[in-house]
Amino acid sequence: MVRVREYVRANGTKVREHSRWAAGARREMTTLAVIALVVVGFAGTSGAGSADGSGKQAPRPRSTVYPVKFANWDKPRPRPTPTASYPIPWDRGH
Repeated sequence: MVRVREYVRANGTKVREHSRWAAGARREMTTLAVIALVVVGFAGTSGAGSADGSGKQAPRPRSTVYPVKFANWDKPRPRPTPTASYPIPWDRGH
């Protein structure tokens, strides 16, 4: 980007300091952005395998059978055991 210093026009109008695109830079940036989008688009649809390069296809999702049940979901859980064998003073009286 080109930095334009503050100046006064011939008709007396004061122009503040600002920056602007260099000549032709907007067109070049647009061309670069389009090329980058095309590359990203083709990279995502190549179908060459997994992202890690191992060539293995990612597992396909299976249909869900309702109601969903987990192993041992209906068995009661054991009560938690305390991890400290000494009393912990919670009330510090501050």
